[in-house]
Amino acid sequence: MKAVILAGGKGTRITEESRFRPKPMIEIGPHPLIWHIMKTYAAHGITDFVVCCGYKGFVIKEYFANYYLHNSDVTFDMGRNEMQIHHTTSEPWRVTVVETGLETMTGGRLKRIEHHLEAKPFCMTYGDGLANIDITKLLAFHRAHGKLATMTTVPAEGRYGAAVIDKGDSITAFQEKASGGTWINGGYFVLEPRVLDYIDGDDTHWEIEPMRSLVGESEVMAYRHSGFWMAMDHLREKEVLDQLWTEGRAPWKVWP
Repeated sequence: MKAVILAGGKGTRITEESRFRPKPMIEIGPHPLIWHIMKTYAAHGITDFVVCCGYKGFVIKEYFANYYLHNSDVTFDMGRNEMQIHHTTSEPWRVTVVETGLETMTGGRLKRIEHHLEAKPFCMTYGDGLANIDITKLLAFHRAHGKLATMTTVPAEGRYGAAVIDKGDSITAFQEKASGGTWINGGYFVLEPRVLDYIDGDDTHWEIEPMRSLVGESEVMAYRHSGFWMAMDHLREKEVLDQLWTEGRAPWKVWP
């Protein structure tokens, strides 16, 4: 199974960092945010990634182009123009980096990488949030209910829109603002390839037209995650995540 990471937004609420690089490339500890997300998936056996780029996508390409070299012990023979790798701690990942347009919306980015998904179920999340979600349980939940989409939901915060969930974990509607006792979109979707038929083009927001249509057809189930989850929208959240990592208390670190 492949995991798609949306990494094309401009990150306008954290311009202190995003003016230099895309938000998923902002470092938490010594590694960019996208690395932490990929490590979470890899801990559950998903190591094939499709990264949807847009704003400053070249930074993401350069990071992965040099990843193996930067994580290796190397001898450079300058006279012979040769390089010898002695040891590497590089990850055994396959990463496809796709330019999906500077102004393309989230749904449009998914539509643009359809041919990379090979008409198979896939995972999808945003490149700006961390969580200690059990991906293995999430996948089992998705396979058990047989619907087209599973959306991980997390306890509500007032600044986000909320999902209305019935007693059977089916999402029945969306509300503009969350209130106490409700759940919001936490990313970490599992999707059947047919959901891409609900996306018209570049201007489609995944969270609006496609999701509302799928909900109207009772094709979206909620996987409730009550553990750690944080979206990095502002500098203060970056600082919290950085401190958790530096102090060895990062709850999202589910790998050895």
